[in-house]
Amino acid sequence: MLSMLTTDQKGVLAEQAIALEAMRNGVGVFRPLGDERYDLIFDIGSRLLRIQCKWSGQIGEVIVVRTRRSRRGPEGLIHRHYEPDEIDAVAAYCPETGRCYLLPHELSVGRAAVQLRLSPTRNNQATGIQWARDYELGATLKTLQGPIAQLGERLHGMQKAGGSSPPGST
Repeated sequence: MLSMLTTDQKGVLAEQAIALEAMRNGVGVFRPLGDERYDLIFDIGSRLLRIQCKWSGQIGEVIVVRTRRSRRGPEGLIHRHYEPDEIDAVAAYCPETGRCYLLPHELSVGRAAVQLRLSPTRNNQATGIQWARDYELGATLKTLQGPIAQLGERLHGMQKAGGSSPPGST
């Protein structure tokens, strides 16, 4: 059934899956009103991120995330990389794994594609491998939010467990 979808339908489904996963991770999700290079805006607390959404397929034990855009021109397909000032990250939905992935800026711009590995290679090569689990949307969001967000989560938990207000009072 997925093979019968148009590229536009796949894009809409990917965008919806990514937005849902981001909201499940406590991220504010917004859509730009104009014709922008990005599909969504993530509010991660400390800043806003311009997100380009992609539908990605699994080939063997690799998820291939295409990090460029394509359009039809008079002479056929025209491919163009995203520039550093156009987007902050690429988010991808892979229907085969049912997961969303978030590629940071350095893996999102100036490239044609990124390969995310699901399992070890046959020759056990580990150097230079981008593991899919490291780029799952929730994992990458925690890195982008940084230690301040994590400290805030810990403080919130301690305040709840403290039992007195302010903490330390009797």
